[in-house]
Amino acid sequence: MTEFLKTVDDLVWGIPLIVLIMGTGILLTCRVKLLQVRKLGLALKFMVSNEENGAGEISSFGAFCTAMAATIGTGNIVGVATAVAAGGPGAIFWMILAAFFGMATKYSEGVLAVKYRTVDADGHALGGPFYYIEKGMGSNWKWLAKLFAIFGIGAGLLGIGTITQVNGIASAVKGFADPDNQHMISLFGGSYSIATVAAAVIVAVVTALVVIGGIKRISTVTTFIVPFMAITYVVVCLAIIFYNIKLFPAAIVTIVKSAFGLRAAAGGALGAMMIAMQKGVARGIFSNEAGLGSAPIAAAAAKTSSCVRQGLISMTGTFIDTIVICTMTGTTLVMTGAADTGLEGAACTSYAFGAGLPWSSSVGSFVLMMCLAFFAFTTILGWDYYSERCLEYLVGKKKGVLTTYRWLYILAVLIGPFLTVEAVWTLADIFNGLMAIPNLIALVVLSGVVAKETKDFFNKGNHL
Repeated sequence: MTEFLKTVDDLVWGIPLIVLIMGTGILLTCRVKLLQVRKLGLALKFMVSNEENGAGEISSFGAFCTAMAATIGTGNIVGVATAVAAGGPGAIFWMILAAFFGMATKYSEGVLAVKYRTVDADGHALGGPFYYIEKGMGSNWKWLAKLFAIFGIGAGLLGIGTITQVNGIASAVKGFADPDNQHMISLFGGSYSIATVAAAVIVAVVTALVVIGGIKRISTVTTFIVPFMAITYVVVCLAIIFYNIKLFPAAIVTIVKSAFGLRAAAGGALGAMMIAMQKGVARGIFSNEAGLGSAPIAAAAAKTSSCVRQGLISMTGTFIDTIVICTMTGTTLVMTGAADTGLEGAACTSYAFGAGLPWSSSVGSFVLMMCLAFFAFTTILGWDYYSERCLEYLVGKKKGVLTTYRWLYILAVLIGPFLTVEAVWTLADIFNGLMAIPNLIALVVLSGVVAKETKDFFNKGNHL
């Protein structure tokens, strides 16, 4: 099964999809005239200020935090380490480059999500790629919208939303509480650490307590946790970088050389470069979700009267997630030598946290465990909302169906830690790629709409 999934993953994440992702980002960057550079300051200002008026379910900051909750997750810790392990330090370079163009992609997703959303009389908002495909491209393309929704449900239930996240939490908890497998029990035909089982049960229970309350409870929880966890993680990474500042220039050189295959053996430079590019772009999309089509589902719920304003707020998510947080993670991996240890996932980042500062490895492991637990938990919450909205688009407001799905989602969280890491990440990559294809097609087709809305907004002086 693992080999089969690898084959499918290679097909989905082949050169065509990478070209489509990067090409879409470049096209949109040109259509909005480098808006991610020109208006980043304004976007950050909008990010922390809510509109007083406007239709929607939650505040624009609440929508941003819900999106960031789903965005900042194991991809920032485990995903970056996995990319470096598979594609070398050069994967970090391609991750950053993809994120730069991805900011224009995320901006466009936010614009289209609000422009084509539906808001009921009771204020319930529903929007995202399925609606801007159906309404923007026309009803003849509704099959593509449904395809996106199906892939979105799969990504939430079996990929990025549940299994990978809780797997990362359980791995970090086990690495701290029972690194030598001294406390084992038999379960599901295998032997597992008690720490792994405890983590699975606790996360599943807490997830149930939140997701049963719907979007408003999810928004309330994420608005509190997301800023706190992001700042904490960034402070620790900065401490590691400044403590080892003498190693910083060499780390940057290593990343750039590896990105272009210059560290590979003779004749293998092109192959090494392509692997670094593939892993960097794939893991970058896993982390920041630009082009994936997930974040606009949260953007559509924002109380706002301007699609451009919410698009700018959405754009900051990619900047914070990848250009800031993922870059810091990758840099610490290279500077501390963790990238050369052969370790993978949380174990690799745990090594960096333990070796990067003058504290015991157990303290570093504990700090990482806490960061990873919060990161992954909020991602579980955010993706429950995403996948539920995809299901709602397909079946309507059928409470019985939606409630059943929530319990299936909680069950997936419970069993996630007992599945093999490699197969889980591969499956998540496949669903991510399949989601991205219909969304990217829509973004290319509707790029003119994005350009027009952007021009009209700034010509009217709404940003002043």
